[in-house]
Amino acid sequence: MTIVRNPIALYCTLLWVGFVCAISFLEAWLKFRAPGVTLPIGLGIGRLVFGALNKVELLFAAAVVIDLLRTRTPVRQWALIVLPVVLLLLQTVWLLPVMDARAELVIQNGPAPASHMHIVYVVFEVLKVGALALFGIHSFVPTHATTPIAPMPVRSGR
Repeated sequence: MTIVRNPIALYCTLLWVGFVCAISFLEAWLKFRAPGVTLPIGLGIGRLVFGALNKVELLFAAAVVIDLLRTRTPVRQWALIVLPVVLLLLQTVWLLPVMDARAELVIQNGPAPASHMHIVYVVFEVLKVGALALFGIHSFVPTHATTPIAPMPVRSGR
């Protein structure tokens, strides 16, 4: 039998992975393939969407950490959640503001210097999703229960 030590943390982690995969790995590049979406329009949409995603991710991260703090969480679980939380904080305070400023230059038709920040962002997202997936996998704890769960008695129609 297997149990989940921190079900809230697991649910939030799975939702977090889903949000990042849907936005970062699907929406981000698909919007530029839509007819009529210019680079400035796509960047404007991206700024809104990734700003919202960042706020949702911060909520998921807070929920996971709070759920882990309320139980005796093994060091292994903490080690697995530290990387995505640190990457998220780096994105929040450093990477997104730098990328937003560059996007604003492009939106205003100004010259934008070459930048590798987008590649850094993608690498962060891949690392974050991988670490969150490992955290989710290691959230399942095998038990050594020898007694199976008894079935519910069936009532007759009388």
